[in-house]
Amino acid sequence: MTWTRPPWRWYVTQHSVAIVQPPPTRSQSMTALPVSYRLTDGVAWITLDRPAVLNALDTPLVAALADRVDTAAADPDVTLVVVRGAGAAFCSGMDRTALAGGSIGEAFHRAWVRALNGLEDMPKVTLGVLHGYSIGGGLQIGLACDLRLATDDAVLGLGASRHGIIPDGAVLRLARLIGLARAKELALLNDHVTPAAALAMGLVSWVCPAAEVDAALASIIERLRQQAPTANAHIKRLLHESFHRDPRAAVEDVMAAELECLASWETAEANRAWLEGRTEPITFSRRPPTK
Repeated sequence: MTWTRPPWRWYVTQHSVAIVQPPPTRSQSMTALPVSYRLTDGVAWITLDRPAVLNALDTPLVAALADRVDTAAADPDVTLVVVRGAGAAFCSGMDRTALAGGSIGEAFHRAWVRALNGLEDMPKVTLGVLHGYSIGGGLQIGLACDLRLATDDAVLGLGASRHGIIPDGAVLRLARLIGLARAKELALLNDHVTPAAALAMGLVSWVCPAAEVDAALASIIERLRQQAPTANAHIKRLLHESFHRDPRAAVEDVMAAELECLASWETAEANRAWLEGRTEPITFSRRPPTK
């Protein structure tokens, strides 16, 4: 399966400044780093872990985030990636102390772009869970995910130009999600958006009570387990490409994707369930079940 990066991406070039953390093993929970990672039943849990500063973004955190995203993308057993924040907030945006102190520069932004593009581009479903302060870079992480669950106490907004910078993780994505007029309103005025308003404009996929976030997340994960990973990977890629490709020019690519799906073990299992009269949902994994 070919996965191409759409041409509107701002992506890391060969001149990138490398900020690389050692990759985790699949069984590690790396709480010593500013972003933890664990794999459970095909779900990669990536957690921003600077709760004392509401998971504010500095260079070590975004570098670790990019590495964790790369780890999840490369693991054949991962079907879903969930991004959360430890403590009282998902992410309060850029670390203002680091920005004011001059430690936010090219290394930060290249790691940042690698992390967000990785979430958006990987052939796996990504889900951001936004609670508490989810502003600035926090909202931008959510925008790079395929799906967004917000709690009813989430505070959503951008705010970049208030600090003299651009919302570089959102400026190429936001209008595609909520339309150009809404995107300009959010990015130019930097007003906070309530979860209810965010749901109405399509900025988030679901809103749930803060006390029920784990149950809501579990329900979404269970629903995603009932969708074939091979098909979802192609659907995600083709939807992204639909913004810059003529549908007629993409016919052969769509046909090739459909033929790959038809030949997959997921389709074979779905057909077998139909012929056998099974009514319970199929739970798919990345690999065919062992007999």
